[in-house]
Amino acid sequence: MKVFLGDGRALRYWSTATPGPIVLVFHGTPDTRRIAMTGDQAAREAGVRLLSFNRPGYGSSTPTATTHTSVARDAAELMDIWGVGQAAVIGMSVGATYAAAFAATYPERTTALALVSAPDMQVTEAEGTVEEAMERLRPGFMEWRAKVDPDDEDDEALAARFLAELPEADADLLGRLGTGLVADAAWDALSKPDGYLRDAALLFREWDFDPSDVRAPTSIWVGELDDRAVAASSWWAERIPQATVERAPGTTHLATLLTQWPQILERLGTSSG
Repeated sequence: MKVFLGDGRALRYWSTATPGPIVLVFHGTPDTRRIAMTGDQAAREAGVRLLSFNRPGYGSSTPTATTHTSVARDAAELMDIWGVGQAAVIGMSVGATYAAAFAATYPERTTALALVSAPDMQVTEAEGTVEEAMERLRPGFMEWRAKVDPDDEDDEALAARFLAELPEADADLLGRLGTGLVADAAWDALSKPDGYLRDAALLFREWDFDPSDVRAPTSIWVGELDDRAVAASSWWAERIPQATVERAPGTTHLATLLTQWPQILERLGTSSG
């Protein structure tokens, strides 16, 4: 599905079909709204409705210069279009930075926050503009894109190449969801470079929001085998009031979300509306 924002930009989104309180999902990098599809069954069982959108530059969402808070504003505008006042919020991996930005910018609209496999702030690309940082990252991304070849019309081959780039445990879980979903996700995530490049450029410089402004009850979810996320969880917990850390036993990066959907949704509750 696609909507057009007030400035004319297209925003591609997806939601579960069942009624219920809204849970807003911010996808990782490179990834898209399709990651929310992996929580469809858990959302049905929890009685909530997942809503996720491609950030600008991913798939058919119009590329534009973004910041963490500008993406938060896009999410708020999407909620306005839907007539949604409040939502619980989930951020997966790099998407956790955008989810936190939403919660910090719109505390009155955020009932609860879940950060899954979140990175912390590591300023390594602060020199020059965001656009200059994107150009420094572009050759490496394009080399990787060519390896995965998202334009291949053979879904099975594309899915296999995409899964081969993931840790084995993550690939196994994602692969069980079907070749079509994996191939579509690969195309959506990698067909255009701007979404990934801007996410990466923004991640490695100071963010334009303060995590300490988050007021919603926050759960920080990490897989015990995801060393970077485990280390980053302390960074987040020190900055966000009311934050608790939940460790998922025996799980890696993406697997934390894929295996913990029911627990995450239960923790978020159903008070959004």
